[in-house]
Amino acid sequence: MTNTTGKMFSITSFGSSHGKAIGAIVDGCPANLELNEEDIQNELNRRKPGTSSITTPRKEKDKVQILSGIFQGKTDGTPITGIVFNEDQRSKDYSYLENTPRPGHGDFTWMKKYGNYDYNGGGRGSGRVTIGHVIGGAVAKKLLSKFGIKVFSHVIQVGDIKAKKVNINLIEEKASENAVHCADQNTAKDMEKLILDYKNKGDSIGGIVETIAMGVPAGVGEPIFGKLDGELAKALMEIGSVKGVEIGFGFDVANSTASQINDEFYINEKGNIGTTTNTSGGILGGISDGMPIITRIAVKPTPSISMLQNTINLDTCKETKLEIKGRHDPCICPRITVVSESAVAIVLADQMIRSGFINPSKITN
Repeated sequence: MTNTTGKMFSITSFGSSHGKAIGAIVDGCPANLELNEEDIQNELNRRKPGTSSITTPRKEKDKVQILSGIFQGKTDGTPITGIVFNEDQRSKDYSYLENTPRPGHGDFTWMKKYGNYDYNGGGRGSGRVTIGHVIGGAVAKKLLSKFGIKVFSHVIQVGDIKAKKVNINLIEEKASENAVHCADQNTAKDMEKLILDYKNKGDSIGGIVETIAMGVPAGVGEPIFGKLDGELAKALMEIGSVKGVEIGFGFDVANSTASQINDEFYINEKGNIGTTTNTSGGILGGISDGMPIITRIAVKPTPSISMLQNTINLDTCKETKLEIKGRHDPCICPRITVVSESAVAIVLADQMIRSGFINPSKITN
């Protein structure tokens, strides 16, 4: 089982939904970066459960402890270990799932591949393991901020409700003002109502989350293998419940002409090169072009729903019915925003080091 991502800046995730703890080991972060538990806690607070009526009611403080990698308030170049202890797990809620895989979950495939599978809360396959992503992402974002790079996300669609365009400079601020994390305040109200409607039916709903990276210099990434857009797509697809990734215009390029979507170059008043449009999403030939990097993920509905579903009993080899118990999100999108940010930030930190924009040994400015 692969639990590590990244080459020079890497994240190793560990723990399970109902185990003792979840966390991450961040290796390759240069020394001399100011970092403390609050930097990580602020990010974890954005994904923790029980924060609104449209998230799971599971109550977890998700309080992080840094076990290594920090000396006198700064990174020392050694692996950074962050850990969060589980406090509100209810394994008894899942005992009935030992031999009955949930539709839409990885239960069946994990059982077939590994045999010994922790089915409590989805075990290692639970969305709760994204705590590791967020710990790694918090370190990556702090590192990137030293070089003028900011990464932020917002929900742009829930079901068939789509947000209207918002000034890119206001997205981060506006998306933090509502439970859905949508920058369009009026649409956010409609999204929240739709999510609650499905919650009351015992169902769930999917959506789309957009992530933007500002300030990435031109020249980050590789032209063949290790393309920046390829690495980003891989990292985003490896987040549980993500079933599709778009970069820039994404699938809309299929019904466009080159004359419509080619990003034409120009020189601004400061003598810097830019493009008049950004349909490529900030990446050309696998390498950043200096424009904002824009990605979108299609997030499927939470598969754990209380409606009656058909499944099988692996012990008796017979078909059966299943009504899932426990506590679950009626829509994953609001809490996955920070996870998407983390995935993008981890890739960018790794690529910035690999491309020579960040000294791998220490921060010098």
